[in-house]
Amino acid sequence: MPAYVIVDVTVLNKDEYEGYKKLTPPSIAAYGGKFIVRGGATESLEGDWNPERIVILEFENMQLAKEWWRSELYAPAKEIRQRNAKTKMILVEGINF
Repeated sequence: MPAYVIVDVTVLNKDEYEGYKKLTPPSIAAYGGKFIVRGGATESLEGDWNPERIVILEFENMQLAKEWWRSELYAPAKEIRQRNAKTKMILVEGINF
């Protein structure tokens, strides 16, 4: 089943965060992942959630998503993100249609 990494990001240092945005795509592609959403406009429909930046990644399955997140390839980008942003990140299993 497909798996989705859903990320709510508040960028603290936009200049430094640009490095993260450049390093991340090749690491995701190396694990068969792809961007579904990458920082587009958001609108709150219910509740008080007003995220600054939402990112959704799709992987073939949860195992590949976890391998990407733990990978040496993603590690340099992850370090930049963790140093320059506040992040909430979840992994959720999708459904096959």
